[in-house]
Amino acid sequence: MSAALDVRSPVPVTLDRRCLSLRVDPDEVLRFQGYKKGRDVPDATVLALFDEALALGESLMEPRFVYRAARVTGQEPDVIQAGGEEFHIPEIGRLWGTLEAVGAGICTVGRAIEDRVRELWEERELPLAMMLDSVGSAAVESLAEYVNDLLCQAAIPSSMRVTNRVSPGYAGWDTAEQVALFRLCPGLPIDVTLNDSCVMVPGKSISILVGIGPEARVDHYFTQCRRCWMRDCDYRRAPAVTTVHR
Repeated sequence: MSAALDVRSPVPVTLDRRCLSLRVDPDEVLRFQGYKKGRDVPDATVLALFDEALALGESLMEPRFVYRAARVTGQEPDVIQAGGEEFHIPEIGRLWGTLEAVGAGICTVGRAIEDRVRELWEERELPLAMMLDSVGSAAVESLAEYVNDLLCQAAIPSSMRVTNRVSPGYAGWDTAEQVALFRLCPGLPIDVTLNDSCVMVPGKSISILVGIGPEARVDHYFTQCRRCWMRDCDYRRAPAVTTVHR
């Protein structure tokens, strides 16, 4: 599947469910429900509700991903310039090192889950509505991890590295820069837009930025291979300990 994705593509590339594998991690769903792994144990009623919400969610998900890369034209300790945009991300120079390019992407599981959650609220099916909402949140997180892995796999044969993803609103990166990320990689090919508050619509969407280059820093702070989804990769640098897919 990595062959379908050029990690340095200067034009938007769109992938859909034919190229995207998606599995929902039950622990992640329960985390969104407030359960702490290893400490809180859901009872049979909660597990039955999870099974119902998961089956419903899987029937509604439409995973899609749009991606575009841009050559880096300037780097500072807290700034990356690429594609005519300037991203202000605290300590990004230290974390990512020297880059040749950045890759911007947007992934979503679509609108149908949110629409069904809204209907369930109106029908006063509140427990199922809340669990289905958590299923959608866990699904898009898993999708974001998957596409990060996919980019890594696509880059390795050409001796390039891809960093872990960052997103506006996290790690001190201002949410307002979502606008610049969308200029670099528009979400319209997968029907994702921004509202006036820089929040993506549909809400079960995640935007990402990754660094690309033969000297990009990855393993000094996070070994992607340890949780990569591709079990039989010829380029693996470390054994897989866990995976975003079960």
